Amino acid sequence: MTLTRHTRVTKPPYPATMDQMKRFAIFYAPRPGPFAEATAALLGWDSASARPAPQPDLPGLPMPLAGLTTDPRKYGFHGTLRAPFRPADGLGADDVADAVRTLSRQLSPATCDGLSVQNLHGFVALTPMGDTSALNTLAAQVVRATNPLRAPMTGAERARRRPESLSPRQLALLDTWGYPHVMEDFHFHLTLTNMLPADHAAQTAPVLSAHLAPVLPKPFAIEDLCLFCEDADGRFHLLHRFPLSG
Repeated sequence: MTLTRHTRVTKPPYPATMDQMKRFAIFYAPRPGPFAEATAALLGWDSASARPAPQPDLPGLPMPLAGLTTDPRKYGFHGTLRAPFRPADGLGADDVADAVRTLSRQLSPATCDGLSVQNLHGFVALTPMGDTSALNTLAAQVVRATNPLRAPMTGAERARRRPESLSPRQLALLDTWGYPHVMEDFHFHLTLTNMLPADHAAQTAPVLSAHLAPVLPKPFAIEDLCLFCEDADGRFHLLHRFPLSG
């Protein structure tokens, strides 16, 4: 599956200044509803409205949520399908949006049994339950199809991925697709906290699990490709949501 240049959208749902955004990304983000509201509040940033969200006071945490969520807050609640990238030369915001819109019409939704809160070696995240093959296939399709949209990595961008810490296969993935944790190395997750000391992560996971339990979707479905953009301050905004209708 490949992408070609498309006619610009005639009435874009975003301002022309979006062409000044630093990077784009393709994420999963929940549709409006209790799950979206709870997770935006948990991180303290609503990427759909581009506004801070008041964080709840949850008893039992090792510190207030504000101190536990500084890193994921700038992205908003999401699951990565295509990691942030600079657009290729000559591509603007509506070119990228047109391409992702076209792709969304070729791909089908992916589901699994649900989500659970896990301690992933130091940071707390929601991870899929049950068979994840459909999610993995969707992510691989997105990565392959959108590769022409990204500019080649600079030396500094490659160095930020700490290539010395990667396996030979991860290095090959990085150089081919612009990110090392794709294809067979892809593990879908939705980050909830910073990397934490072991005792803090162990203390935090059950508190967040109990807090989110009433709103976790069962089954869990990726129904859209969500195009995000990064502003000059490093904050990510939900630019547009394209339903998967293939």
